[in-house]
Amino acid sequence: MSPVQKNQPSKSEQVVYEPCPCRELLEAARKLLGISPEVKQHLANSRVEFLKAIRQVIDDRIEHLSAQGQKGTKVAVE
Repeated sequence: MSPVQKNQPSKSEQVVYEPCPCRELLEAARKLLGISPEVKQHLANSRVEFLKAIRQVIDDRIEHLSAQGQKGTKVAVE
């Protein structure tokens, strides 16, 4: 395989990427199964809902840690 180019292309240059076997396999499966636009929309929505669920888990954990209050004891200083 040739190394990946790290230089930023100018506007007149075209970017050429190495073929990815996983991507090619996915595209072949899509063509074979005939995934409709409706299915693609459902999958996109599921990704959004998954991320919302992760966000809710994080928010719940932050709330739980914030609700614990201060630990330790107060000592009167003279």
